[in-house]
Amino acid sequence: MAKVAFLGLGVMGYPMAGHLKAAGHDVTVYNRTATKSEAWVSEHGGAAASTPRDAANGADFVMACVGNDDDLRSVCLGEDGAFQGMAPGSVFVDHTTVSAKVTAELYGAADARQVSFVDAPVSGGQAGAENGQLVIMCGGDEGAYARAEPIMQAYAKLAKRLGDSGAGQLTKMCNQIAIAGLVQGLSECLHFAEKAGLDGRDVVSVIAGGAAGSWQMSNRFETMMDDEFEHGFAVDWMRKDLGICLSTANETGASLPVTALVDQFYKDVQKLGGGRWDTSSLLKRLRALD
Repeated sequence: MAKVAFLGLGVMGYPMAGHLKAAGHDVTVYNRTATKSEAWVSEHGGAAASTPRDAANGADFVMACVGNDDDLRSVCLGEDGAFQGMAPGSVFVDHTTVSAKVTAELYGAADARQVSFVDAPVSGGQAGAENGQLVIMCGGDEGAYARAEPIMQAYAKLAKRLGDSGAGQLTKMCNQIAIAGLVQGLSECLHFAEKAGLDGRDVVSVIAGGAAGSWQMSNRFETMMDDEFEHGFAVDWMRKDLGICLSTANETGASLPVTALVDQFYKDVQKLGGGRWDTSSLLKRLRALD
C-alpha cells in the first residue's frame, strides 16, 4: 500500500479520498476549510494536514480535486504548496477539470523538481465518486501513469492514458462538449412531448432502447420531468468547463457552434437562479419560456 495525500474534499474529493483509505492506503487529507478535513478524519481515520505542503510531505502520490486553475495553482505552488513537500520520484495526480495551459505550466514546475505530474480529470459526477465508478482520462508520461493507475483504481471504473501531458484535460473537454449537446437535445425532446400532450415516461420507455438512448436519458429524464434539479454536476461548474472548451477551440481552430449556444442557455439558467442546479436544468429554461 502507498502513502497518499489528497487535496480537496468537495463533493468529489471527499468520497474519492475515502475509497483510498478503504483500499488500505495511508491517507493524509488537506482542505481549505479545515472542518471538512476534520470531519473526513472522524469518518475514515487517517490524518489531516494544515497545508498542502504538510499533506504532501513523504507521500508517494498526491491527488488533487479542487475547483479551477487558480485553486490548483494555489495547492501546488508557493512555500505552502504541495510541490515543496514532494520528494523526487513522487507523483502528483490532478483530478480537477482545468485548462490545458495550467496543466502544461504545472507539469513543467513539477518536472523541475523531479516530480511526475499526471492530468487525470474525471467523469461520473458525485454518484460516480461515491460508488467508486469514475471514468478517468489521463495525460502524462507513461511511467508516471503506470505507477498511478493502480492507486486510482480505488475509485475508478475505467482509467486510460490518452497521451502526453494535457491529453487528459483535452479528452475531458471532449466529454463536456458531448454532454452539452446531449442534455439540450433531451431537454427539447421532453419539452416537445409535454407540448404535444404525450406522456414523457411512455415516450422515453420506447426511444431509450433505440438510437436516441443515452446515459443522460436513462438517468435524468424522470427527475427532469418532476422538475427536480439537485442530482448532479452544477450549472456553475459546467459553465466553467464549457468556457475552457470554447477558449481552447479558439486556440486550435475547432468549430463548436452547439457548445457555444448551450453555454448561453446555461447562462440563462444562472439568471433564473439555477447556478447550483444540475446540468439537466436546461429543461427548466425551456419551461420558463412558456
